[in-house]
Amino acid sequence: MTDNRDQVAGLLLAAGGGRRLGGRPKALLEHRGRPLVEYAAQVLREGGCSRIHVVLGARAEAVRERAELPGCVLVDNPEWEEGMGSSLRAGLDSLARTGARAALVSLVDQPGIGTEAVARVLAAYSSPASLVSASYDGERGHPVLFGADHWPGIAATATGDRGARAYLKAHRDTIRLVECGDVAQPYDIDTEGDLVHLE
Repeated sequence: MTDNRDQVAGLLLAAGGGRRLGGRPKALLEHRGRPLVEYAAQVLREGGCSRIHVVLGARAEAVRERAELPGCVLVDNPEWEEGMGSSLRAGLDSLARTGARAALVSLVDQPGIGTEAVARVLAAYSSPASLVSASYDGERGHPVLFGADHWPGIAATATGDRGARAYLKAHRDTIRLVECGDVAQPYDIDTEGDLVHLE
């Protein structure tokens, strides 16, 4: 049996500028004494992703200087202001020539989703045709795993802040849901009020 770690690359979307946080890039928010992007990359690694690509945008140079991301491939998204869709496209494009057969996508602003949820979604990978999503009480959430067969279709429909939502909606009958509500909390850090979730 092939180890999923060799087949699936982690893809961390960390380019957002934090418009509703007064323009503070989410990647640089502090969590447990370190930049949030560092914590999120560590979650992917400890969840079983041996290869990790991190998409940067807002204040990318500052993120490179402050965050320790050893072994991660840092991908610049010059179009980050267009929204998450552009970061997803940039990330998938960066993986296209690596031999990865799937991408496990997580968002930098969801620190309540830890290693257990990543490990469960990773374990559900079976082939480049896989389409897997964590679910919370039956509702689809992150992380999401996209087999490489789906990358062209996702890239073609990923626009604005919707990411892969349109593609997933069109393919909802083929998505394998993996319940993670018992091990993770899918809140976002979007506003000042959400900062209470950071330690």
